[in-house]
Amino acid sequence: MRSPKRALSLAGALLAAGSLSSPALAVDESNFNFKTTNDLLAVCSVEAEGEGAVQALLACRSFIAATVQYHDAVSDRKKMKRLICYSPTATLEDGRKAFVGWAKRNAGDEKRMGEPPVVGVVRALAEASPCK
Repeated sequence: MRSPKRALSLAGALLAAGSLSSPALAVDESNFNFKTTNDLLAVCSVEAEGEGAVQALLACRSFIAATVQYHDAVSDRKKMKRLICYSPTATLEDGRKAFVGWAKRNAGDEKRMGEPPVVGVVRALAEASPCK
């Protein structure tokens, strides 16, 4: 994913500007606890014009960016195999779309959708951008 720092900076700027003080979100507030992959799917699937869409999009992209940054940091070590081999031109939106598509295809799998969302993101991105 290209420039995760930029997405996190944007998220911080919007938070500082008070954009998260809007009325109730279209997703349940508990989804923002990110306890399960299903929670992240709910946040990442908010319609662009839906209530709380900006907040949900920033939360979703920030979660994906943090997951990718962590993956990249730990897989830089010589003995850690990369699980995700994304293109240098990949964007956070590409990652969001890959995750949402994967999660919707796996929606009937209670075990996978009940896993921590970081596991779901890695599974989705590894499927979308496998290492050869």
